[in-house]
Amino acid sequence: MKVVISRFATAKSYVTRDGSRIRELMHPDVHGNKKQSLAEAIVEPGQRTHLHLHRQSEEIYYLTTGHGNMTLGEEHFPVQSGDIICIPPGTPHCVENTGQQDLHILCQCSPAYRHDDTVIITGENQMQD
Repeated sequence: MKVVISRFATAKSYVTRDGSRIRELMHPDVHGNKKQSLAEAIVEPGQRTHLHLHRQSEEIYYLTTGHGNMTLGEEHFPVQSGDIICIPPGTPHCVENTGQQDLHILCQCSPAYRHDDTVIITGENQMQD
């Protein structure tokens, strides 16, 4: 068995298509794991990710710090540190940070996150690849 390990301190951050700043903590393209990815997303106070969906990936959000409001399909609800949300493939979603500190979210995707699997929803029934 090959040991696959990643270090948070060496993971570089970048901005994804949905507008959040993330660090890929474990991804097949970088670390050699096979079927999923794990990243930490950060949404700054007063900011909101773009409404988007993933065609193939199921995503799980685990909020580790902060609070905000989540849109998941037609549902809108408050979220806070300790909440875990499952986002089925094809489901429009976004999160807004309504707090005074950064909102930190661990995001697990299966299959692994891919930019080209993310579709930004720009308006009423309009999508942007």
